[in-house]
Amino acid sequence: MSEKELPAGWVRARLDEIAEVRLGRQRSPKNHSGDQMRPYLRAANVGWDGLKIGDVKEMNFTDDEVAIYRLAKGDIVLGEASGSASEVGKPAIWNDEIEDCCFQNTLIRVRSHLVNPKYLLHYLRYEALSGAFVEGSRGVGIHHLGAAKLSSWPMRIPPLAEQHRIAEALEGHLSRLDAAVATVRNSRKRLAILRKTALLDLVPEEAPDSWTASTVEQAGTVELGRARHPDWHHGPEMHPYLRVANVFEDRIDTSDVMEMDFSGIFEKYRLHPGDVLLNEGQSPHLVGRPALYRGMPPDVAFTNSLLRFKANSDVMPEWALMVFRRHLHARRFMREVRITTNIAHLSSKRLKVIEFPIPPLDVQKQLVMRCDELLSGIDVMDREAARTLTRADNLRRAVLNRAFTGALVAQDPTDEPATALLARIQADRDAQPKAKRARRTPAAPRKAKTPAPAPDPTPAPTHAVQQEFDL
Repeated sequence: MSEKELPAGWVRARLDEIAEVRLGRQRSPKNHSGDQMRPYLRAANVGWDGLKIGDVKEMNFTDDEVAIYRLAKGDIVLGEASGSASEVGKPAIWNDEIEDCCFQNTLIRVRSHLVNPKYLLHYLRYEALSGAFVEGSRGVGIHHLGAAKLSSWPMRIPPLAEQHRIAEALEGHLSRLDAAVATVRNSRKRLAILRKTALLDLVPEEAPDSWTASTVEQAGTVELGRARHPDWHHGPEMHPYLRVANVFEDRIDTSDVMEMDFSGIFEKYRLHPGDVLLNEGQSPHLVGRPALYRGMPPDVAFTNSLLRFKANSDVMPEWALMVFRRHLHARRFMREVRITTNIAHLSSKRLKVIEFPIPPLDVQKQLVMRCDELLSGIDVMDREAARTLTRADNLRRAVLNRAFTGALVAQDPTDEPATALLARIQADRDAQPKAKRARRTPAAPRKAKTPAPAPDPTPAPTHAVQQEFDL
């Protein structure tokens, strides 16, 4: 958020000056059972649309721990960490949905002191949506916001009466926007059903007698791309390559194409127009996601996160793409995957045995044309829906930006300024009894040990025998 001059009556403050910030309780196998099992929230329970309490877990909390980690109405919980940058710091408000519910250390709790909790929720949501939280996070792969970082987060605090007006205005604007977004998302779901229905009708599970019942291996060749290695990040024969992040359903994204050294082996992995690329490693429902390489970008190779299918002469590449899209939507690939570290893998061996119906070439051409007619209309509507969602996101940010720069509602010069609110918060904190540390009882001085008496000397034997040994 820009550091322009604040509206009259507003003040800047750290989050921990207006709220208590606390990281949740850590999970441990020893707490998976016990006689004091309590419900708790985790990051998976926090969504952009609010809390998801349909799958709340339990673990053992002592009474003392419940006193620390129990959620109270108006508390805000934020995702402490995420592998997705757009999810870091995602907040939701707690409204006493479950009795004696606590929270885990994948969440940070913000408990406001006198500040309007809904104003605070929308402010933190704006910071998350704008990407500010991920910019302030740490970690590689997993972005951690951290309770300490959040505690020092800069806030813009309007007068308390204006907080109420801002929160009320935002509730009205955003509820209407949320309703419109929900309608568009439902439309996209219906379009996805139409797309699936079209593909399953055009590529039936039971092939007509005039078609050839084949397998992927019999319909063409399957090859795995080249493995990546740090040693090949630089070299004499640098070439661009495609990876799983570039291959979407019937679309190749060329906005982020990387390069590596293919010295002596480029032709082996070079793509040719008509090659079909499939995701080898992905989330289970996206594994096998296919796209047809049509020559762009030119002179490009592919890595082992992708599989390449080269169709035989009796198979049109466009028909092969239809077959693979059909299998994707029918979740046929999911029956062949193996999951390692949460990533589903579709090996070339398992892909080769999947069924691949082959109609006569003239029938293939007719079905490909029919598919283009049906899906092109669906794709146009889907792209327009996606643009509408993007515009809705931009509108949401604009509304929130106006709210927290003092432009959404009118200022009232009779409002008590926020400086007085901060002074009351500090006075309330000062009035709270200080938690006394339990004084350790000094250990009693150790007594010096009395040395043990020396043992009595062993008496000499009355008869000594002298032995002689031969040298």
